[in-house]
Amino acid sequence: QVQVVESGGGLVQPGGSLRLSCTASGFTFSRVVMRWYRQRPGKERELVAAIPAAGVGTNYADSVKGRFTISRDNAKNTLYLQMNSLKPEDTAVYYCNGIVYWGKGTLVTVSS
Repeated sequence: QVQVVESGGGLVQPGGSLRLSCTASGFTFSRVVMRWYRQRPGKERELVAAIPAAGVGTNYADSVKGRFTISRDNAKNTLYLQMNSLKPEDTAVYYCNGIVYWGKGTLVTVSS
């Protein structure tokens, strides 16, 4: 049974930081590209960051480059997203994705 569970969302002030985690099971996590997506209010879901199986050669949306860092721990089947210098426009539900599997998302709200 496949499970993908995100955590770490919450309310943060502009300029603050959050670290999202995604724990996956039921598929070979260490062999697949993993991605973070987000869906902002009134917008379509968009790709935020991606990381290959070996963890080298990450990719980011232009809107988050230099502020967000994607990483993974294959021994723990866990994906991370470190988010710094958060802006109100980063407010969204953040989703973890691997192959065709998705979590239910974690809400990040950036507001003063």
